[in-house]
Amino acid sequence: MEKDSSIKKSRAIRRLVIWYKRNSAVTSIVDTAANSAVTASNVAGNVVSGAGSVVSTASNVAGNVAGNVVSSAESVVNTASNVVSSASSIAKNTLQPLVFDPLKRLQNSDNLISKEEVPNSERIWIAVDGMGGDYAPVPILEGCLDAISRFPINIKFVGKIEKVRYEAERVGLIDLLKKEIDNNRLELIDSGDPIGMNEEATAVRKRKDASINVAMDLVKTNKAKAVYSAGNSGALMASAIFRIGRLKGIERPAIGALFPTRDQTRPVLVLDVGANTDCKPSYLHQFALLGDVYAKDVLQIEKPRIGLLNIGEEECKGNDLSIKTFELLSNEKSFNFGGNCEGRDVLSGDFDVVVCDGFTGNILLKFLESVGGVLLDILRSELPRGRRGKVGSAFLKSNLLRIKKRLDHAEHGGALLLGVNGICVIGHGSSKSLSVVSALRLAHSAVNHNVMENLNQLQKLQVLNS
Repeated sequence: MEKDSSIKKSRAIRRLVIWYKRNSAVTSIVDTAANSAVTASNVAGNVVSGAGSVVSTASNVAGNVAGNVVSSAESVVNTASNVVSSASSIAKNTLQPLVFDPLKRLQNSDNLISKEEVPNSERIWIAVDGMGGDYAPVPILEGCLDAISRFPINIKFVGKIEKVRYEAERVGLIDLLKKEIDNNRLELIDSGDPIGMNEEATAVRKRKDASINVAMDLVKTNKAKAVYSAGNSGALMASAIFRIGRLKGIERPAIGALFPTRDQTRPVLVLDVGANTDCKPSYLHQFALLGDVYAKDVLQIEKPRIGLLNIGEEECKGNDLSIKTFELLSNEKSFNFGGNCEGRDVLSGDFDVVVCDGFTGNILLKFLESVGGVLLDILRSELPRGRRGKVGSAFLKSNLLRIKKRLDHAEHGGALLLGVNGICVIGHGSSKSLSVVSALRLAHSAVNHNVMENLNQLQKLQVLNS
């Protein structure tokens, strides 16, 4: 019986290996893992075979001796089962050296810096609108406390102090909050209520004590180097324009978001993704100038390739806005214009910056946010059921998690508002702690790479002074 069981297990393993080899999408990743699993199963088969011999011998021995031998046989069989069950773990360990973490170069460099203890005097102060967002202030505070331990930043947390302390006590963050305050790495700044998501952006002009206005004033008075808010994005943009102003020569600020591409270390910057639904060709021209500086400074791309989002590659394609913008970008000598970028090319890695009007860009952004979840759901539904599916899932689990991480908008956290005289990061309204950490990392990178200094150099261009 034991021999038959061993044969069945060996056949099952062989069928599983054949099944994986027929799936071309995972062949290169799984081959090594499958070999490790087969080796482990062979060891297990030998042990089980040995166990069967021991059991046969035990059946011919009488009395207490038989009992002791059978007991030993059971231990050997249990060991064999453990070897079989750990086959997927061996395969996983074999896979690890073959793949690398799909974080962007920007994320990697920041994380390396964050591991070192930085003197408090060298840490960057960032103002955070603690009341902005659908779930504020708890996830915002949680993300800030996490980011302080990861990156060389300090936080000026703006909000209704009594409510912030009450919520921190309720969720068990009060001790950590007090610790960071005592360490002078976090400061609570009192404010009024936030601008609601359903309120007009112009409400910032009437409510001077709104949390976003108080946070923006900290940047204006140079008490903070950047500001982050997951609240009303229109209110953040209006507050930035009214309080810190636009860069000279820039007619409209743009929201720039990082999208993943085939190259894990080279995301593409898309702007505008929501600040300006109706645009002129001159706006898109300025977006390209802003994006070029950002790609050079933060993404560390020596000569970024700029693309214009359009329905075709030919310069005659598109609506009136696209055709006129193409002409402007083609004549610009200060950056590398790569021509029209079709929708299928946005994530190809062929372009480093893609410009479009805010209406189109926002649709593109919201669509991308849904892709990660839908893709994982499809993969789960296509995996076979039963024992074979469980083993297959064990092989692919780490890979699926990496795919999710690359497509998850929470990993990028926020988008920069480019074109205003300060560093402003806009978070998603539904931001949780991970999104906050990612957004604060983005803010730190922008400050650390002196983005504002180079953006201010744009006003020297003749096109912005004409």
